[in-house]
Amino acid sequence: MNPWALRESATFDRTTIAAIQRAAETGIYDIRGWGAKRPLPHFDDLLFLGASMSRYPLEGYRERCATDVVLGDRHAKHPLHLDIPVTIAGMSFGALSGPAKEALGRGASEVGTSTTTGDGGMTPEERGQSKYLVYQYLPSRYGMNPDDLRKADAIEVVLGQGAKPGGGGMLLGHKISPRVAAMRTLPEGIDQRSACRHPDWTGPDDLTIKINELRELTDWEKPIYVKIGATRTYYDVKLAVHAGADVVVVDGMQGGTAATQEVFIEHVGIPTLAAVPEAVRALQELGVHRRVQLIVSGGIRTGADVAKALALGADAVAIGTAALIALGDNHPRYAAEYEKLGSAAGFFDDFQDGTDPAGISTQDPELAARFDPVEGGRRLANYLRVLTMEAQTIARACGKSHVCHLEPEDLVAVTIEAAAMARVPLAGTNWIPGT
Repeated sequence: MNPWALRESATFDRTTIAAIQRAAETGIYDIRGWGAKRPLPHFDDLLFLGASMSRYPLEGYRERCATDVVLGDRHAKHPLHLDIPVTIAGMSFGALSGPAKEALGRGASEVGTSTTTGDGGMTPEERGQSKYLVYQYLPSRYGMNPDDLRKADAIEVVLGQGAKPGGGGMLLGHKISPRVAAMRTLPEGIDQRSACRHPDWTGPDDLTIKINELRELTDWEKPIYVKIGATRTYYDVKLAVHAGADVVVVDGMQGGTAATQEVFIEHVGIPTLAAVPEAVRALQELGVHRRVQLIVSGGIRTGADVAKALALGADAVAIGTAALIALGDNHPRYAAEYEKLGSAAGFFDDFQDGTDPAGISTQDPELAARFDPVEGGRRLANYLRVLTMEAQTIARACGKSHVCHLEPEDLVAVTIEAAAMARVPLAGTNWIPGT
């Protein structure tokens, strides 16, 4: 056959054919970690308009550009005062090893920001190394107890996650070690699927009651976050504010997960870029933008991403997958071992298998022992500093004395899709599609 006559189908490409063949052979759906891999409009499709004549830039070596942010001062007696607008998203002990959770706390504390527990409860190592620790209150209620809620610096009520809005998480049996099983009150070695909705409420009125219960339990000291997976963002944010949230966390579909069905990851939710303006619009219409803080997560990788999220109206961002990579996941030094697992450095996403050579997404004692939490914390702190300095550099170039002074006027889009989603003009025009 003439090889030049071969043509790959756009509909049935090799990846799709392989997925059909795998389903036909096994009879089960595919499970993996990470986030959406399909191309989506994202922050890369936006550009900043640096200052020159109509606006003056700040001199980087002489003029200050602040990065601090206050989260949760709507109702809480003790809001969080963070040095940088980049926080660590919730990742559970169970999905991650104990040393990895400790490293997240170390790295975040070194630069004055917060980390988050994730599903599965609070570990002493994480609490001990975290200057600011946000306790996630999830539908599963794994590891939840009133004492740990009081030990936390804030509480995040999780209604959804960007990688799987409307669906619960998974933790396969080989990651349910004796310690994980004890914390979650589960049998060892048995697959676990977390609930997709909270057991004691069915709507926003019940959420209001639950938030008031949490406030009373913690003497109104702790900020209460509400986290949603980005879908019907405008309405969900409004309902979260009416329920009494101090902070709203919006997680776009590029957000990662330790494990869920691939059909969820790739086909449910909306891109982060589309979700942010919807959330901001809801807050503005309620007259609480900046009074109720907005944290954006889902695909944040660089200081430019941070700056663009802030310019669109966020008060801070949260990182998950990028933090794991900073710790050392997917590192080329483990290339040979990733290859043995049928993957490669930079592509390993089988977090659910618990075989991570880096010792980060595992409960295997030998693999976890490879990971040095002190070194991992140092690497994460370095990465967070770089993100912050990059965001400061962009803010100064736009003439801003604080990274949170960035605004939509500082942005243009290079594609029609991004212009429509972000509601900023197409570069070289004053046209915002759809307006």
